[in-house]
Amino acid sequence: MNEPRRLFDCIQYHLQTSPIDDMLAAKEGGQYKKYSTTKVSEIVNELSAGLLGLGIGPGDMSVEGRDKVAILSKNRPEWIMVDLAVQQIGAILTPVYPTININELKFVFNDAQVRTVFVNDEELFLKVMSIKDKVPSLKEIYTFEHVANAKHWKEIFAFSTPELKEKTKSIAEKIGYEDLATIIYTSGTTGTPKGVMLSHRNILSNVMACVPCFPPGERLRALSFLPLNHIFERMVTYLYLFRGTSIYYAESFDTIGDNLKEVQPHLFTTVPRLLEKVYDRIMQKGSELTGITKKLFFWAHGLAEQLEINKKRSLWYNFQLTIANKIVFSKWREGLGSRVRCIVTGGAACQVRLIKIFTAAGIPIMEGYGLTETSPVIAVNRFNEKQRMFGTVGPVIDGVEVKMAEDGEILCKGPNIMMGYYKRPDLTAQEITDGWYHTGDIGVIVELKNSADKFLKITDRKKELFKTSGGKYVAPLPIENKLKESPFIEQVMLVGAEKKFVGALIVPSFPNLDEWARKNNLDQNTHEQLLRNPKVIEFFRELVESFNKFFNHVEQVKKFELLPHEWSIETGEMTPKLSLKRKVIMEKYRDAIERIYDN
Repeated sequence: MNEPRRLFDCIQYHLQTSPIDDMLAAKEGGQYKKYSTTKVSEIVNELSAGLLGLGIGPGDMSVEGRDKVAILSKNRPEWIMVDLAVQQIGAILTPVYPTININELKFVFNDAQVRTVFVNDEELFLKVMSIKDKVPSLKEIYTFEHVANAKHWKEIFAFSTPELKEKTKSIAEKIGYEDLATIIYTSGTTGTPKGVMLSHRNILSNVMACVPCFPPGERLRALSFLPLNHIFERMVTYLYLFRGTSIYYAESFDTIGDNLKEVQPHLFTTVPRLLEKVYDRIMQKGSELTGITKKLFFWAHGLAEQLEINKKRSLWYNFQLTIANKIVFSKWREGLGSRVRCIVTGGAACQVRLIKIFTAAGIPIMEGYGLTETSPVIAVNRFNEKQRMFGTVGPVIDGVEVKMAEDGEILCKGPNIMMGYYKRPDLTAQEITDGWYHTGDIGVIVELKNSADKFLKITDRKKELFKTSGGKYVAPLPIENKLKESPFIEQVMLVGAEKKFVGALIVPSFPNLDEWARKNNLDQNTHEQLLRNPKVIEFFRELVESFNKFFNHVEQVKKFELLPHEWSIETGEMTPKLSLKRKVIMEKYRDAIERIYDN
């Protein structure tokens, strides 16, 4: 077969090079059900023809004219089958986080003019049904699980005919490398989601540039659990499909530990937050040990913390590490299924200490960096140790250029840069100048002695948008503005960059709080004393909780600190335009922020 030019070419590519009996697999009724390459091909072609029979198709092949199909579901083989089926009939898949809040869901569906949606189960079916009347374009909702009074996705096969299968082929032949492949909505700083348009070229060039970064070998097996509606897991999925790597889907986040042992994958992608959880679990088990076993555990852990790569290590250190690997770290690897050759992490900065410890334990961590707008990979640490450097996100991938703006912002250019934001040429023009995409991150290029590679190091975020350690973006402004709707909240600033959850610094509206305190017979000599009163703290906890229902799970404020003094221009926390000086506040209230994240 010629060089693939569209993402859906992966099926033909697979059939002609390395058809396997477990291209995709997931648990059904407690057992892994495997879908061979041939079976996936058959289902995708039936589904494509069925969708055409339902009137879903390429329209006039303009970006606006092509039908949009949404998907809200956990990772499962059907997700990928729908994706490939939609692609080859020239329609556009618009995946959505299952946890999206109702207002954003309505916005996305109306903005994209979604015609058909696939949902995982009853809960998501009811979520979509609750807004169906407010989305005029939405005609059909199909479910992957059997749900009462809902159409099952397999009903679409009944619309397939031999003629429509032929029509699928003729449409597919006309779809080109530069054509739009998907629209992925990301939360903007304004809180209104932006539709990132990615072409086959954008994603496929990224796939092909990343293939050499991964471990070599045939018949590898991967476990998939990061959400497929995010470009990171989706791009890696296409990489697996072109590589002939089997994809097994975890049942849920809660079962990852069990699924790792069952599937025994050679690799998987993750976010730092999940690595932290794995590490915490290992350390907890270590602390429960006794006697010599406990001493050996912490001796091995201490060795791992000292690991350096691409530097000459003493023979004595290497000898000790070999022993530690045999008696301690082999058990760590057993917990991950015994066969893991590497773990790829992205979405947020990973602690260098964790990367060192896992790498020493024979589980190399390949940290990478990118954004939805860059399809996503800009740089990644390779499987080959010489192309890995602790504390960096690795060398820039082939075909992609990176340079630093005067303020240190990372600019990126290449075939991976998005086509633009859907219906938002104004935003596109703001983000891309002369082909260079502005990432909003600050970074530097680091050179490694005796290496031709230059490594990218991220040092800061330029924009206020931040990521939790789970790799989820949080736009603070709309959440802060919503919280300030309460008469008891005067000022608020969200915190949580690279942390496990979102926290908040809250300055109460003291006139209103004083009045509430008086009515509740609370001692209110000073504001400091008042804010330490358990009844006041509980009152604000309930208040914050009442607002959390407006936010996605990741945006919800889990803990907060109440502050006794208002922020102002005079005291330095506000700009003349009365915007928050976030860095100043972070510095000034460092103790309060530490209390939020203190275990």
